[in-house]
Amino acid sequence: MGYQQGLSGLAGASSDLDVIGNNIANANTVGFKQGAAQFADMYANSVATAVNNQIGIGTRMSQVEQNFSQGTISTDDIALHVAINGSGFFQMSNNGALTYSRNGVFQLDKNGYITNADGLKLMGYAANANGIINTAGTVPLQVPTANIPPTATKTITAGLNLNAQDALKLGTPSVTFTTSTGSLTNNGVSITDATQGTNANTYTITFSSPTAYTVTSSDGTSTTGTYSANSPIKLGNGETITLAGTPATGDSLTVAPTALAFDPTNSATYSYSTSVPVYDSLGGEQQVDMYFVKTSAGSWDVYAGKDGNVSTTKIGTAKFDTSGNLVSTLDSSGNPTSTLFAFNFSIPNSDGSATPQNLTLKIGGTTQFGSKDGTNSLTQDGFAAGQLTNFTVGTDGIITGNYSNGQTAALGQVALATFANQNGLINLGNNQFQATAASGVAVVAAPGSTNHGSLQGGATENSNVDLTSELVNLITAQRNYQANAQTIKTQQTVDQTLINL
Repeated sequence: MGYQQGLSGLAGASSDLDVIGNNIANANTVGFKQGAAQFADMYANSVATAVNNQIGIGTRMSQVEQNFSQGTISTDDIALHVAINGSGFFQMSNNGALTYSRNGVFQLDKNGYITNADGLKLMGYAANANGIINTAGTVPLQVPTANIPPTATKTITAGLNLNAQDALKLGTPSVTFTTSTGSLTNNGVSITDATQGTNANTYTITFSSPTAYTVTSSDGTSTTGTYSANSPIKLGNGETITLAGTPATGDSLTVAPTALAFDPTNSATYSYSTSVPVYDSLGGEQQVDMYFVKTSAGSWDVYAGKDGNVSTTKIGTAKFDTSGNLVSTLDSSGNPTSTLFAFNFSIPNSDGSATPQNLTLKIGGTTQFGSKDGTNSLTQDGFAAGQLTNFTVGTDGIITGNYSNGQTAALGQVALATFANQNGLINLGNNQFQATAASGVAVVAAPGSTNHGSLQGGATENSNVDLTSELVNLITAQRNYQANAQTIKTQQTVDQTLINL
């Protein structure tokens, strides 16, 4: 009878209209996946009916197939809006019952848990206090709001250039008459070029006659000259001495360099300085000043201390080769440092933190070139306590917290679930799906792993409904409904003809 076929067709067309209408209604629902009504024909069961004589008795809707194709991604820069790019579902917990969703609009509840609009908690991998993520199992993700504790500075790393043409920091050389039988007197030593490394040498002047002398340097060189009272005698390349009186044969004197007393409050006593803030075990900040004093060609004394006070002491010496490369470091006693290019020293603390605070200054990579003194890099490994200011979600799902002290830490990792048969999931509404025997068990892993998509923070996945196609499908379903109604009308006309016989 045409009535049954027509009625089943009307029911099928009506269901098709319902599915299409639901797609159109959810065109702006975040993470929505459009459905499509699938139909199957129906035949009466009869063992006696020839196969080629079977007449169908209508249609039925076999399933509503979900289209899990990727929706377009829109950015909005809201930290807890997360889009999935590729396969996978967010795993959500409803008081322990697990559901799955593509809607990545999340927020923090009063306890710091990441939830959706219905209060379901986002599942993922937890991170410990050190930022190590435990992937053994998923738990509701919670963003900790506690301060991160401070870390005391242990190492300062500096990359510098110390100007090879800086003046030597030496005082007026000392003059000692070792043998004096004549009437020689010292009229003064003059530094003619403070940048010359020969100023650090010790010179011995020996008179072979009242008018002839020999100058011998501690570097092994010697020169001779004719003595004339009150005429300068050249010592190396950067200083002279003037003598008066008449020497006797065999008279001699020694001119030795005099170290300039270092004073952190007097810039004339050092060649270059720089400073860096360091942190103690309580997160307190203080300034460590470092000073570099050129004492001879290729040799620089290094001083360090707290805030330029009297605790500033010599911590060692840096040695450079003729190409300006750092080649060795000596400690304050003149012995090679235990670690090459590194000086150990300490500063006092008075705020209740551990004291003295032991520090290491590493200067590997420091050069001595003929250009301005300067700091190329300067870092230290400590930090103060910090408050969480914001966080971001990476493509791998790791939630990274940014703190007020400039530090970052992993707070957890969003996990994704995939299924062997996505169309076996039950649609629960509210953008939630539930696993079934037909879907297979959830395969939970980190985003970006095998068969799992990646995440995009500050973004959402739009509905994958194509409105243009759905409006065309709507017209088609309407025509199907009208055609099936016409089948019933035609059967009614046939029945009326039989009644009128």
